Formats: sequence, C-alpha cells, structure tokens
Amino acid sequence: MSVPPWFTRFLGTFQRAFAIAVVIAQGGIAVTGSIVRVTGSGLGCPTWPQCFEGSMVPVEHPEVASLHQWVEFGNRTLTGVVGVIAALCVLAAWFDRPRRRRVVTLALIQFGGVVLQAVVGGLTVLTGLLWWTVSVHFLISMALVWFAVLLVAALREGDEPARPLVPRPLMALQVVQAAVLGLLLLAGTFVTAAGPHAGDADTPRLDAPVDTLAQLHADLLFLFLGMLVALGFALRGHPVPRRPYWLLVAVVLAQGVLGMVQYWTGVPEVLVSLHVLGAGAVVVATAALWTSTRERAHFVDDGLRSHTAGSSVASHA
Repeated sequence: MSVPPWFTRFLGTFQRAFAIAVVIAQGGIAVTGSIVRVTGSGLGCPTWPQCFEGSMVPVEHPEVASLHQWVEFGNRTLTGVVGVIAALCVLAAWFDRPRRRRVVTLALIQFGGVVLQAVVGGLTVLTGLLWWTVSVHFLISMALVWFAVLLVAALREGDEPARPLVPRPLMALQVVQAAVLGLLLLAGTFVTAAGPHAGDADTPRLDAPVDTLAQLHADLLFLFLGMLVALGFALRGHPVPRRPYWLLVAVVLAQGVLGMVQYWTGVPEVLVSLHVLGAGAVVVATAALWTSTRERAHFVDDGLRSHTAGSSVASHA
C-alpha cells in the first residue's frame, strides 16, 4: 500500500509541532477536567459513552442543567482532540526514516494513554464520581504530560543509550525528586477529594480532615523545594543548562504561593483550575530538567551517515 509523498512530508514537517501540541493537550485536558469539577458538571452526562441514553450529545432534561451537560460534553469532546494529536504523533514516528524505536514507543504511550483515560473517565461517571477514580484520572494525565515532554526531547536527541551529565548521586536525587513529585500530586488529589468541589452535589467526599491533608500536601511541597535547592547547589560546575533548573524553581514557587492563597481564601473555583494548570507546569518543568541532565548521542550507520534526531520523513511504500 502506497502512502502519498505529500502526507509523509506533512508528518515530517510538523512532527515536533505535534509533540509540543500533545504536551499542551495532555495538560490542558486536566484543566478542563477541573472546570467540570468546580462547576458541578461531573454528571452532566450521566451515562458513558453516550451523554444520555440514546443520545451522544446533550439533550433537554428536567434534572440536569444544560450548562452542566455542555461542560461535561465539551470535556469529553476534547478527549477526541487529544486522541487525534496523539495519533498524528504515532503516524509521524512510524513513517519517519530512519524509524526510531524510542520515538515510536513514546508516541504510542500518548495514544494508549488517551484510550486508557477514556476508559477511566467512563468508570468515573458510572461510579458516580467516586473520589479515587477522579484522582486516578488526574494522575494519569500528569504521567502522560511527563512522557510527552520526553517525546519532545527525543526528537532532538540521538538514539544512543542515555549518558548522564552529572554524577550518579545527583541522578539518584532526581529519581527521588520525581517520586516526591508523584506523592505531592497524589496528596493534592486527596485535598480536592475531601474539599468542597466534588463535581456533583450528591457525590460522597473523602472522609478525612481537609486541614490535615492540606498540611501533608504542603509538607511534601517543602520537601520537594528542599531537594530542588540541594540539586541547584550540586549542579554547579557541571555541563548542564541552567535555564530548566531556574524555570522549575519559578514554577514551583508560583504554585506554592497559589496553593496558599487558595487555602486562605476558601478554595475558590477559579484558583482550583489555576492550581491544576500549575501542577501540569511543574510536571513539564521537572521533566525538562530531567532530560537536560542526560544526553543521547547520534550514532553513525555503516560509517556513512549520522542518524539525526527529528529527521525528515521519507516516502513510504
């Protein structure tokens, strides 16, 4: 089966743009999900995959406000948009020449993640927004944001095994820092699960003191910041770009301030969504710092030519 040359040229020209778009899309859909939650629209479409029994789209209903229907339906529709972008990433990686296994794998993770999110989203609706399903939904999005950043980096890297640019103890510190970030995000979902924004007025909340969960969340933030300061001192004198580090510092500090204002002002709806946006930004910045401390060299094939990252897509038959 022959693929038109114009199509492969299109994929090659915009391959990096697709990868950047999937970073934005995976983080953006988490933000729209928070909008669903704070507006109480989580059950605006009470069935899945249909919005209502017999209809894929919102319909007039005496028990469900139109606003809630369209907010939830809009979030579901955006899942399709993310899926299209992820599919373009897969196609661009598959038709790239030479085909690069790591790029294909990272692209497939994006597409597979969209499918997984659709299933988890359906489970969330069918269980009446059970709090832990919402938490899983969010955490998967953050993991996909991380892998999307790796995909962007892979397009400019070579295909040799990763070579650390810093000593092994600092690599281990980054691994621990990534684990702490995961715990920080998890604790954040607990705070939201016990807080006032359930996604629907009748949804049971996490039966735990919000103050205690907020303190745990703050403690993990301080631990993350402490590790970040230590990493900053340790990185001096190593051939690592400083911009990703300072970007992460700025984003974490901004997120911390936003979280405190959010707590002091009674968790207003708009700050919840901004906090989710900030969480995605922290994941992006942490992943960018991760990629900046290691490099993958380009390799030479048969001594004749280098396989360069992000090479143009050749026509495929």
